[in-house]
Amino acid sequence: MKQLTGNQVRQMFLDYFSQQGHMIEPGASLIPNNDPTLLWINAGVAALKKYFDGSEKPRCNRIANAQKSIRTNDIENVGRTARHHTFFEMLGNFSIGDYFKEEAIPFAWEFLTSPDWMGIDKEKLYVSVYTDDQDAYRIWTEVCHVDPSHILKTDDNFWEIGKGPGGPDSEIFFDRGEKYDPQGLGERLFFEEMENDRYIEVWNVVFSQYDCDPEIDRKDYKELPQKNIDTGMGLERLVALIQDGETNFDTDLFLPIIHETGKYARYPYEGEYKMAYRVIADHIRTIVFALSDGANFSNSGRGYVLRRVLRRAARYGLRLGIDEPFLYKLVPTVNEVMKDFYPYLSEHTEMNEKLIKNEEETFKKTLKVGQSLLDEEIARAENGVLSGEIVFKLYDTYGFPFELTQEIAEEHGLKISREEFDEQMALQKERARNARNVKDSFASQNEELMNFTEKSEFVGYDHLSCDGKIIAIFKDGEMTDSLHGEGEIIFDRTCFYAESGGQVADGGIVTTPDAKAVVLDVQKSRNAQNLVKVDVKEGTLHVGQEVRQEVDRQKRMRTTANHSCTHLLQSALKKVLGAHIQQAGSFVGPDYLRFDFRHFEKLTQEQLAEVEQIVNEYISAAYPVTKEIMDIETARDSGATALFNEKYGDKVRVVTMGDVSKEFCAGCHV
Repeated sequence: MKQLTGNQVRQMFLDYFSQQGHMIEPGASLIPNNDPTLLWINAGVAALKKYFDGSEKPRCNRIANAQKSIRTNDIENVGRTARHHTFFEMLGNFSIGDYFKEEAIPFAWEFLTSPDWMGIDKEKLYVSVYTDDQDAYRIWTEVCHVDPSHILKTDDNFWEIGKGPGGPDSEIFFDRGEKYDPQGLGERLFFEEMENDRYIEVWNVVFSQYDCDPEIDRKDYKELPQKNIDTGMGLERLVALIQDGETNFDTDLFLPIIHETGKYARYPYEGEYKMAYRVIADHIRTIVFALSDGANFSNSGRGYVLRRVLRRAARYGLRLGIDEPFLYKLVPTVNEVMKDFYPYLSEHTEMNEKLIKNEEETFKKTLKVGQSLLDEEIARAENGVLSGEIVFKLYDTYGFPFELTQEIAEEHGLKISREEFDEQMALQKERARNARNVKDSFASQNEELMNFTEKSEFVGYDHLSCDGKIIAIFKDGEMTDSLHGEGEIIFDRTCFYAESGGQVADGGIVTTPDAKAVVLDVQKSRNAQNLVKVDVKEGTLHVGQEVRQEVDRQKRMRTTANHSCTHLLQSALKKVLGAHIQQAGSFVGPDYLRFDFRHFEKLTQEQLAEVEQIVNEYISAAYPVTKEIMDIETARDSGATALFNEKYGDKVRVVTMGDVSKEFCAGCHV
């Protein structure tokens, strides 16, 4: 097995799949784009879901990436176990209707075992397959020549999350040897106890071939029209195996951060203090990446998660005897470790340090308040028990880990109920799930819509009404010749704007001499047509029919004014607060606009008034507004502002307002 750095392992993975004809897709932002089902990007496939359900078409059907991910559902295990993380990188190769098992399995095997790549001893690798997946078993044994005694067949190897694409999967495990098998159980650990420290899962290949539906029997699942491959391999886990680290933390991805933390700590990275160091190293990576991708600390949503991660890291700093803010001092070390693949982190250093230091100082004050509450509750505790509800409040509101409260309670001769605490935790998780459960994570593939490629022209920048021919109608996901009631229509020419870039879709009406329909929504199809959802109230609409389309003029004009104002607002904020201001999300509708950005302190009333005055002066100046289509490099060279982490094509539309604003934007403007 080769001796490689973490950065070399990541690059070799991407180089290998590039040689196999894959487009290397830049990793997406940790903040999901137009996906209400996710708080964070939490897996390699999460940012590619629209390719898998067929709603968007990729530029290349073979994709590989290194995707940064955040998961906090098991945060209490971070530092306690060898492999749990809140921030991690998933290496993945994906096929969107291109190759399938015959190539996906040998790709994984060659990358791991070939002397030209990872060079892992084949005898150290074991494989699991879905019980009924004869194809995968045949490829492993006959093509890759894996010894059948190293293959586990199990019903657990089937990947699905609710309705949508899914299918059997196959995992590769690495045998770390007898050192990690103190009871000497050998292969029994692999075949009988999947969770162990000897046989470590390295790679998972998902064969996405069925339209899954948990409400019916698995054997009745229908085959997908477009079969896909979705693989995932944790970079940190692979690097630990390559570098023979006792845990993922004992590698060059974490040790520089651990050593830097040691400069501020009273206790070394040994024995009972290892967990604290590992928590801090993991959590500061999460914080730096999340902030750099546009998240911020707050009391709700992902901001709340981020605040909780920081407070947990700060609490473990106290265990190491670090009384002052110190996490902000680790930012340059994280940047240095990750700079080869994520050079953009260094652009945010100063801002991140300020945000983290402010949050640490705020937490220090909060801890004092929490300590006062705990002292009061201890004084009034009855029957020698501190209620689980209070323990949870201390944890949830003031950042006191369960173990800390337990320790303090025991010093006062009190017991606390772990069961009551766990009940409160379960209720909170349920509330969080309900708040995000907007729709299923994956949509089902619509074969007819995916295969409909006839061109549709958008003329709505210049026209609020137009004539157009109906070239397709969809009702309940199926193509039809006519429509009464609700359905989706594609026109050869349309003036209805599809929701994108934060701007809401147009409303309006569609009419013929005998029919009238109300426009409910407009979305982009995977083949770049505007898919107009309508409710036909009178008569019937037919494919091939010429119709009149009229945009709701008042809604569009108000939305347009708000969109232009969003650009002026960004310009004013940069002027008042500094050049670091950049858009981190927005909403543009007819009634209001919302502009998200990060700043290291709350704006003062004076700053708000100044921003307001500047925007009003811009509006009063009545600057000329121009829209130009440019090559992307020409647009960048012109100084136009691009949305951070947005993926653009070769041509972009640039909107200029006098000499105060110049931005990439496909939205509607005054």
